[in-house]
Amino acid sequence: MLCVSVTLEAFPEVRALAEQHDNIFASVGVHPNERDVTEPTPEQLLALADHPRVVAIGETGLDYYRSEGDLGWQQERFRNHIRAARSAKKPLIVHTREAPADTLRIMTEEGAREAGGVMHCFTESWEVARAALDLGFYISLSGIVTFRSADALRDVARRVPADRLLVETDCPYLAPVPYRGKTNEPSYVRFVAEQVAQARGTSPDVIAEVTTENFFALFQTATRQGPNTSTRHTA
Repeated sequence: MLCVSVTLEAFPEVRALAEQHDNIFASVGVHPNERDVTEPTPEQLLALADHPRVVAIGETGLDYYRSEGDLGWQQERFRNHIRAARSAKKPLIVHTREAPADTLRIMTEEGAREAGGVMHCFTESWEVARAALDLGFYISLSGIVTFRSADALRDVARRVPADRLLVETDCPYLAPVPYRGKTNEPSYVRFVAEQVAQARGTSPDVIAEVTTENFFALFQTATRQGPNTSTRHTA
C-alpha cells in the first residue's frame, strides 16, 4: 500500500514508515490545500523522490472547494509537481475537487502524460474520468463509492477499463459504509473493493487481483514481497 505525503514537513515520517515495512511505499508532495508550509520546488521534490521506497510524486492537484481567492499559487504548485514527476520518471497522485477543467488543462500543458499517474479519491463525472484516461492516468475509487448518494460514481466504477482501476481508503477520512463517519483505516479498503465489484458485476477477489496488478503496473519502482503478495492502493 501507499502512504501519501501532504507536506514536506511530515514527509520524513512518511518515508520512515515505508522504510520500516516491506509492504508500504511512500510518495512525496504537498497537498493543494496546505498553506503556511514549505513550498516545494521541482528540485526539492526530485531530490526527495530519489529514494527506493518513494514510488510517486504527490499528493498534488487543485482544490477549489476549500481554497478561495486568487489560486494562482495552487496552480503553480501543481505545475511544479508535474515537472518533478517528469524528471523523476515517477507517477503523479492527483487530487481534484471542483476544478476539473483547470486540472486537466494544466496536466495537458505540463505534459503529465509523460509521467503518468492516478486521479486519486475520484469523485468527478465519467467525462472527466474519460479525459484523464485519455491522458494515460488511472482512476482510484475510495469509500465515497459506497455512499448511498454516489450512483454517478458507481457508474464511473462500472465503466473504467479494468487495467486502469485502483481502490483506496484515503485514510483517515471518508470511511466506507458500514464505517461511515468513523476514523478510516487501510483494512477498510475491502469494502470499497466489494462495492466496485458489485457495480461491475464481478467478485471482490477479481477486483483485488486486478487492482494489485494495476498497482505494480503504475508504481513500477515498487517491489513485490513474494509471489503471493496482494497490495491495494490505499492513501
